[in-house]
Amino acid sequence: MNTNNTKSVVSDYLSIILGSCIVSVGFVLFINPYKFVPGGVFGASIVLHNLFPQLQVGTFSYMISIPLLILSYFLLGKGIGVKTLFATLITPLIMNGLSSLVYPTREALQMLDPAQLCGGVLNLSDHLIVAAIIGPVLVGVGSAFIVGRKATTGGTDIIAMILNKYLRVKFSNALLCTDGIIVLLGLLVIGFGVGTGHGPEGGSSCILSLYSLLCIFLMTKTLAYVVSGSKNDKLVFIITKKENAELRQFILKNIDRTATILNSQGLYSLEPNSTFFMVLPMRQVETVTATIRSLDPDAFVVVTDAYDAYGKRWKAFPDKNTIVIK
Repeated sequence: MNTNNTKSVVSDYLSIILGSCIVSVGFVLFINPYKFVPGGVFGASIVLHNLFPQLQVGTFSYMISIPLLILSYFLLGKGIGVKTLFATLITPLIMNGLSSLVYPTREALQMLDPAQLCGGVLNLSDHLIVAAIIGPVLVGVGSAFIVGRKATTGGTDIIAMILNKYLRVKFSNALLCTDGIIVLLGLLVIGFGVGTGHGPEGGSSCILSLYSLLCIFLMTKTLAYVVSGSKNDKLVFIITKKENAELRQFILKNIDRTATILNSQGLYSLEPNSTFFMVLPMRQVETVTATIRSLDPDAFVVVTDAYDAYGKRWKAFPDKNTIVIK
């Protein structure tokens, strides 16, 4: 292995460790103490911890993630990447270590008592919305560091892939159902006290689920934003009957862009048209539409989102091992 490869490998693992630390901070300080259940392996671990408080959340994560990785190997025919295995093992370890540091006693750790978290300095019991925002954002950012190095922490996506392969359930629906079941279990166990010996916590049961859904949304959006960007590029179709010399000149010279011209035909009139197909940054769309209005008020323009654009002057094509977050 040459020096550059060694530096790349070390950088990858340092990034995964940093991401695992950020994920652990998000869960330990802002999610676990308030019994939010944001789906996934860690959400299921929070539910199990409330049933068996003697074991930490990170320990339950081991008990779920490792069997899922084994299932993935045998049922999906995919090898377990070394980086994914590393992230799966290191994240719960950091989470358990941090949990032991921020709670003063074993009893406080078992109860995940926010009043004793860091000596009560970070008690957000009266400001749950703050915890439900900061926690998922930190988890999303940390997960992006891990995913950006072509690794994952394992999780319920493996269950979704198995359901997709063997039961033909659409992956997104399978993942939604899996996380939904975990949130529902959190509502039953934590909100209504099923299996814990504690009664329902008044009107807070439904609120718990709402906070959990908010956590899932923020985690997903933060991860997607950090990994893939803001996605504010636009796909523009311009259909015009006029000579396109002025419009072509404007696109090439004034806004320094290019486009593909397609020969088209009106369905009703059967008259020939020119269709310009182009991708633009959001900031240039208003300039283009205003210019078209002056050059050809009868033109037909469609503007829609361009999720990704690859090629010259845009993003480089991803390699085959890149994990794409939608």
